[in-house]
Amino acid sequence: APASLLRTEKPGRLQVQLANGRQFRLGGDAVLRLGAGGLNLEKGQIIAWVNPGQKGGSPLKIRTRVATASIVGTTVFIEATDDSLKVFSWEGHVQVETDAGRRYDLTSGQQLTLDKQTWQAPRRLSQSEAATRRQKSILLNGFATPMETLPVIEKELGLSAQPAPIAQPAPAKP
Repeated sequence: APASLLRTEKPGRLQVQLANGRQFRLGGDAVLRLGAGGLNLEKGQIIAWVNPGQKGGSPLKIRTRVATASIVGTTVFIEATDDSLKVFSWEGHVQVETDAGRRYDLTSGQQLTLDKQTWQAPRRLSQSEAATRRQKSILLNGFATPMETLPVIEKELGLSAQPAPIAQPAPAKP
């Protein structure tokens, strides 16, 4: 219901599916308020997604103390602390509008950072950084059901598992 407050404490995590099918996961020490116009992340980590191919509806908006991220058919990660903010597009297009009115458009693998009240230009994570983040993410891993957008994330960032080489039988010894 609108105005509901959701909270997690380390190592707690939770996953929520909204009535419109959009989903998100919270982790760490997170505080989020469900609003009529979207999600209001007060602190902590969130990964939110709108399944590719889901038609209709307005963008999912995630508001923080300094900016709002909007997504459609996309997966976004946000980490909000008292003095920093990270917005990362796992896949797809993420639009970020700061409270000062500046707009940033992120594409798959790009991260926007606010550190010490200064916005850093969006940067694309290297494949190695993305792979490490994929392996260590408490919000991508450790849930009973994988996220529906995980195959898209892995494809977009070039993280798809390579098929194991086919073992060849050892030559017979005479």
